Amino acid sequence: MTARIKTLLLCMVLTAPAGGVVAQSDVNELKVRAETGDKTSMRTLADTYFENQNFAQAAQWYEKAAKGGDKKAQTSLGLIYYHGYGVEKNLETARKWWTFAAAQNDPGAQNDLGNLFFNGEGVRQDYAQAAHCYKEAAQRGHIQAQRQLGMMYFDGKGVEKDVRQAYYLTKRAALLGDDEAESDLKRIAPYLTPEQLREANAKADDWLKSGRKIWQE
Repeated sequence: MTARIKTLLLCMVLTAPAGGVVAQSDVNELKVRAETGDKTSMRTLADTYFENQNFAQAAQWYEKAAKGGDKKAQTSLGLIYYHGYGVEKNLETARKWWTFAAAQNDPGAQNDLGNLFFNGEGVRQDYAQAAHCYKEAAQRGHIQAQRQLGMMYFDGKGVEKDVRQAYYLTKRAALLGDDEAESDLKRIAPYLTPEQLREANAKADDWLKSGRKIWQE
């Protein structure tokens, strides 16, 4: 759901409310299950409220599931507080929930924490900590984290500068459809020899063929 939340946040001003992604009868059934303490139903109900732009109800049910330890709900609740939808915008609270979810190895939360540290939003800017968070997310296939980490290797921010590693990680993101990664590859490529480019491309192709898990919720 977290990726869908981000997409909705981008297009929300351009579109009308969904008008009921889930039938009302299904919502009622979800509420019954959620009220029994079923965390998956709580999160699904929150997703439904969010898609219908009922942010206050979405925040309420995300929080209930998040307090029960649901890592996806924790990540989504972090986004709710980061953007201030249905709640007062609060970067500290967003970071708290992302930290909980990241501890459970949710790559979306790890990437979002990386963004906070990279940009210095609500925390002291810390490129080394940002790189650590991006590495955790990238290891779990998070596309944007791979690109972001790749460019940190290219610029030598928070990590030792390594152009070949920069190209390899950015190429992985490009193979997974990240348009910005394609542009970044053009910046990196002139700093590598033809042989280094062939090796990096082959390594990235092997990684993709190996069937590594890709985060695309």
